[in-house]
Amino acid sequence: MLDDGQPATGPLAGVVVADFSRILAGPYATMLLADLGATVIKVEGPGTGDDTRTWVPPTADDGTATYYLSINRGKRSIVLDLADSADLDVAQRLAARADVMIENFKPGGLRRFGLDHETVAARNPRIVYCSISGFGSAAGAALPGYDLLVQATSGLMSVTGAADGPPYRAGVAVFDVITGLHAAVAIMAALHHRERTGTGQKVETNLLSAALSGLVNQTSAVLTGGVVPRRLGNAHLSLFPYEPLPTGDGELIVIAANDGQFRRLAIAIGAPELLDDPRFGSMGDRNAHRDELRSLLLARLATRSAQEWFDILAPAGVPCGPINTIDEGLALAERLGLDPVVKPGGVPSVRNPVTYSVTPPSYDRPPPALGADGPEIRAWLHE
Repeated sequence: MLDDGQPATGPLAGVVVADFSRILAGPYATMLLADLGATVIKVEGPGTGDDTRTWVPPTADDGTATYYLSINRGKRSIVLDLADSADLDVAQRLAARADVMIENFKPGGLRRFGLDHETVAARNPRIVYCSISGFGSAAGAALPGYDLLVQATSGLMSVTGAADGPPYRAGVAVFDVITGLHAAVAIMAALHHRERTGTGQKVETNLLSAALSGLVNQTSAVLTGGVVPRRLGNAHLSLFPYEPLPTGDGELIVIAANDGQFRRLAIAIGAPELLDDPRFGSMGDRNAHRDELRSLLLARLATRSAQEWFDILAPAGVPCGPINTIDEGLALAERLGLDPVVKPGGVPSVRNPVTYSVTPPSYDRPPPALGADGPEIRAWLHE
């Protein structure tokens, strides 16, 4: 094992990950593995390395792209030119020695380098080999895997935006993140299987499949309800109220996702008569008469500001909240005692969102400079 004087901790301590992925889905998955103690060796091409190193603005004070910093803590970096025979030998040695290999080349793209699953597994039968693509390895193999394309082709953009406006993408590459999460789960499941059987395997995921899974109730509406969802702005197809509502000063997210919450809302805003109105007796009734209910709610909410209503509704057990900017969201997490920020090597990043009572995540290594660990990794591979 590579040794930098820091004892290996975490549930994945001792697991070596050869990370041949780039941009977001794969690097996000491997950062999560690194948080849990895995030794992640990030393989980057010559020149600028991972594309996200060049995705600016914004940048940190030293000029490093914040995009790159957000998904690469805890790793080691080595630069390898797979077209160079000496570097290719290093890459193949790494794959032969790793417990996990993850890649997001176009399907079949690593075969000519002897780094495809079949060739790697022949030398290293215990390898857990994870491939990530945009549209799978069958008829969609040649299609480029960008999150925006999948937000469009999966249907997400058709349900995002104002009802009478154009489709919008989400404000973050949501399907890259979801795919990265699925990849991390699949890798850990395969490692558990290997512990029981001694045998590795290949796991594959792709952005479109992850997107259709992540659309949950929207895909279910099509498959089991025969309904094709459309854009509703901030409204919810099946719940009301479940959206931002204007108050006397500013908007407030107000949620009544069941009859009990609606009862508490009606009482807290001083409109208990709503509870006796047959138009609003059940969730189905409230959805059928949402326009009438909205006008009655807005008349009451207009009497106070968003902050004043928050101070009234939250203690009453009504889910509600302001529409924060991201810095305000971080500040809220801090106030709630979630300690959202960690600073490996002095580089701020968002804490792993899972806590462990026995094997907590560690944050010992900042995102690596390009090729920062190359000599150390090469020496280790030639031991």
